[in-house]
Amino acid sequence: MNKKKISLALGVVTLAALAGCGPQKPEANLQNLTVAMNDYLAKRGDLCLGKTQWPIDVPQREVGTRARNAVQMPVLEHVGLVSASTAKVQDAKEGEQPTEITVMRYALTDEGKKYFHTREPQNDFCAAHLTLDKIVGWEAPKDGKDASAVVVTYTYKIDAAPWTSDTDVQKVFPMVDRVVRGAGTMQLKQNFKRAESGWVPAEI
Repeated sequence: MNKKKISLALGVVTLAALAGCGPQKPEANLQNLTVAMNDYLAKRGDLCLGKTQWPIDVPQREVGTRARNAVQMPVLEHVGLVSASTAKVQDAKEGEQPTEITVMRYALTDEGKKYFHTREPQNDFCAAHLTLDKIVGWEAPKDGKDASAVVVTYTYKIDAAPWTSDTDVQKVFPMVDRVVRGAGTMQLKQNFKRAESGWVPAEI
């Protein structure tokens, strides 16, 4: 092979090598993970109650029991977020003819509608929004199955609705109360995986 052919061959190899050097995926460092956490909490940082559809009916037979809605809905009425009325509905049990039962129907008031968030993957009634306080650290997932994943541990700041300070609300929504009180100290975790666009939320 003459020098001209050798030079041409080297040029092809160099171009092939350069072609294989695509965009570099982001490293797991404080700066990149802070960006990912801020983006995640901006989109998914709402602390919600799992009440996705309204109005909410509580059968009369459950009133005064320890059923979740039977306990929680009167408290939300107490703080002015819902209004209550009686209604008749058809109760259809499998294999039986529908029967008419009486329910307490709780609907959102104008004040309550301020806390009902329309969002993906589903709507929900929310009590607070979290933002990043600081990243405490990160590590690979314990199962070690995904080398491009990390678990971020962080503390948070919180913008809580005024009604979360009501003592009755705190009793019937103890997890909400715990998260609100834990601002700045409680450590939460979030999974991320590495993508070309940056670190994105992941289920591990």
